Amino acid sequence: MGAFTPWRGAKEVSGVAFVVAQEVPTSSSMAVPHGPAGVGQARHRMREQLRGRGMSDAVVDDAVLILSELLSNACRHGRPLGHGEIGDGDVRAAWEVDGAGRLTVEVTDGGGPTRPVPATPSVTARGGRGLNIITSLAQDWGVRDSSSGEVTVWVLVTEGHRHEDFSTRVAVPELDFSDAFDQIDDLG
Repeated sequence: MGAFTPWRGAKEVSGVAFVVAQEVPTSSSMAVPHGPAGVGQARHRMREQLRGRGMSDAVVDDAVLILSELLSNACRHGRPLGHGEIGDGDVRAAWEVDGAGRLTVEVTDGGGPTRPVPATPSVTARGGRGLNIITSLAQDWGVRDSSSGEVTVWVLVTEGHRHEDFSTRVAVPELDFSDAFDQIDDLG
């Protein structure tokens, strides 16, 4: 990480437009407070940088959603880096665009009592769908453990992987309301 690609933008001064060279990073890494406070800042920074690199809106939108899910999971299930108390300390968010235009998003925390695995939540569950959403948006994803106990969840996002309709990307369990209606009929 750390390479930069030149980008040209226009700047108007006293009615005259000047073309200025700006550096748009191909990668970024930032400390995010362990908790909801920094998620918005991380999302904004990612969106701005990826748009500056010319990434499509579809990839940017998916990447921002993925980053949100990863940060939420890290704050809910993982410890901050350095093994501080929950709600105290940071996790690390990073993203990188390689030479082929593939985007890798990573979130690293201090580890936790469970491994990141997709769940099968009930229809009424308030959570548990994050990794299923990531699976439907990403070309690939996985988990890396370090010898110091840190856990990194990485996600590969590419242009051609996104489906047109989000509902076709997220598996929802079959709903069967017939028992509920049978019980209502029995009452009447």
